[in-house]
Amino acid sequence: MPQIYQAGALNTNSLTVPNLYVQIQKPATLALNGVSSGRIGLVGTAGWGALNTPVIVGSMGDCLSAFGTKQPLATDIGTGVNIAILNGASDFRCVRVSDGTDAAATGTLGTVSLTARYTGSAGNAITASLTQGSIITTRYTLTTSHAVLGSRAYSGTTWTEIAAAMVADTSALVVPTVPTTVPALAAGSVTLTGGADGGTPTTAQFIGADAATRTGMYALRGQGCALGVLHGLTDDTSWTDQVAFGLGEGVYMIACGPSGDTITNAVSTKAAAGLDSYAMKLMFGDWLWWDDDTNGDMLVTPQAFVAGLFGGLSPEQSSLNKQLSGVIGSQKAGLVSSGTTQTYSDAELGALFDAGIDVICNPAPGGSYWAVRGGINTSSDDAIDDDSYTRLTNYIAETINSGMGTFVGDVINDTLFGDIRAVLLGTLSNMVSSGILASTSSYTVVCDSTNNPQTKTALGYVRADVKVTYQGINRFFVVNLQGGSSVVVSTTTTTGA
Repeated sequence: MPQIYQAGALNTNSLTVPNLYVQIQKPATLALNGVSSGRIGLVGTAGWGALNTPVIVGSMGDCLSAFGTKQPLATDIGTGVNIAILNGASDFRCVRVSDGTDAAATGTLGTVSLTARYTGSAGNAITASLTQGSIITTRYTLTTSHAVLGSRAYSGTTWTEIAAAMVADTSALVVPTVPTTVPALAAGSVTLTGGADGGTPTTAQFIGADAATRTGMYALRGQGCALGVLHGLTDDTSWTDQVAFGLGEGVYMIACGPSGDTITNAVSTKAAAGLDSYAMKLMFGDWLWWDDDTNGDMLVTPQAFVAGLFGGLSPEQSSLNKQLSGVIGSQKAGLVSSGTTQTYSDAELGALFDAGIDVICNPAPGGSYWAVRGGINTSSDDAIDDDSYTRLTNYIAETINSGMGTFVGDVINDTLFGDIRAVLLGTLSNMVSSGILASTSSYTVVCDSTNNPQTKTALGYVRADVKVTYQGINRFFVVNLQGGSSVVVSTTTTTGA
């Protein structure tokens, strides 16, 4: 009888019985799927939600359900997500942090304690109502409600039943504590009180701990984020940690200087910090006015505008001269409604760009709109100081890292070399098709005996050398105009056959 095996399960060198043996092989992998180049890891504060836990957010509805109503704070997660979505982003991993003084709202129904599932002021708007059934009078329903977080209902004939249903619900708004002597059910209602957000987290709490239980920024490890924002954090002492995290995780960190900063102070602070890396984009502390639909006009950092723009751009793109949405003014220019009165001179912009500091301002090279004016990272190396270098390098490296590990453990021979080349070439070819790379002449892949001598393969080493030419960014557009009555213009007319 014919036998069917999965590939690798049959030792074809030790067959003894004449028969038909069918081996099912996996389809060949010709290319790797590109990783996300627009996922934003955002660390900030909120009035609700799990602490130091990455939460998937894809819309404002998701954000409000996870973190409650937006708050009028520069560090607020909801505000950052709202701004970023307006500018093109749609994929977030959000981490809520606190200074440790946050508290959960509580209330009681009889002798049963109800505690908000999460700490924060949002818990103070949760109501809990226990009502008796109109038909089956021994059955009661506990309804917990919040205008933004939603409602949940649990039914039972005893507090034990109701509490068990609440505990089993991972989206429950409150957690019950039933005393040892279980009380009888009795109709009633309560609004929880005592919930507190805590103050502004310290720099150390924003950065967090890279331990067995990761907190703060480090909670974003392994989340596939391409962009990182510690929302509202302007402490220059955090830059070293942010850069190290960005280099290790392939994340472009978007940082910002303090509100109302001066160019002189910004330049000297960056120099003193020794910040010189393609892994970070540093925005000048000219904060922006934002008309929030919940909290009105707010001064916010430029971080979420920049991250949101990148969130909607392909990785070969720079932020330079791309129009931003939602900006209604800046600290330097004032509110648009009152008329923008001050703009940056070339000397001021030059001082910022020479120091590796970017800024959002109006006008832009393309007209009277708000845009990122430099499109640069903090590196002092002209070959790698553009946004596009950081984003595309991270994109290619993370894409390769996401799938090439499957070759580890294979026998080193010409077949392996060919398979490695095929996957890398197919992956880069797909980038040409999507416009990320210019053409098939933009890359080369070498993985054969020429760069894998036996002296190295015998030790288990295999090397693939990949070179990729990026597309440049038009930063200095020069148009040569010659005009005058003495200028002679020659034209050639071509007639088709």
